Amino acid sequence: MPLVPNDAFFRPDLFQFLRQLKRHNDRDWFARNKQRYEEAVRDPALTFISSFGPRLRKLGPHFVADPRPARGSLFRIYRDTRFSPDKRPFKTHVGIHFSHASGKDAHAPVFYLHLEPDNCFAAAGVWHPDSSALTRIRTAIAGEPERWAKARRKLELEGDSLVRPPRGFDPNHRFIEDIKRKDFVASVGLTEAQVCGPRLMRDFAAACRKTLPLVEFTTRALGLEP
Repeated sequence: MPLVPNDAFFRPDLFQFLRQLKRHNDRDWFARNKQRYEEAVRDPALTFISSFGPRLRKLGPHFVADPRPARGSLFRIYRDTRFSPDKRPFKTHVGIHFSHASGKDAHAPVFYLHLEPDNCFAAAGVWHPDSSALTRIRTAIAGEPERWAKARRKLELEGDSLVRPPRGFDPNHRFIEDIKRKDFVASVGLTEAQVCGPRLMRDFAAACRKTLPLVEFTTRALGLEP
């Protein structure tokens, strides 16, 4: 096994476990390997969440790092299969979210860390806002184009968009392509080596700072304290 720096949060066995889980996505296998999950995935993730708290407060005092093993900043490994044709019981990635304290659901402004074999990234913004929140963000973009220009500068926005401009918005607005968006998210890619290295905290904090203007704009647009 490759040498791991003493101050790294995650080890390569995180990705080894996730790759095996993808091949053996059933409850019996997970039950036999639950201790591995706790040692390689859950516990290091909770340590990272707790350690990131002081840096998060500098980014935004109303964003929360909650290191509880359930209903905190670590998303559950268990999938909700009740209304899905995909009945695989477990997620094959790790999701860590640092959400606004006033956010009522997963679609509020957030800083996010995604750990998945060959697909690790930091992200931030608002993903799949409901219709009311979506209208508020679009209205803020339309009404404050200069502030929006600064917020999205140097960022490549991701997610879904409408084909046509939403009703009530000027189709000739300079930011009509952004107003058509259904998601307001930007991401920064990470390698597995970075995730398992000693500078993950620094790299994730740098990604959060890069996307902070987007988070601040959407937070204010939704009437939340930045």
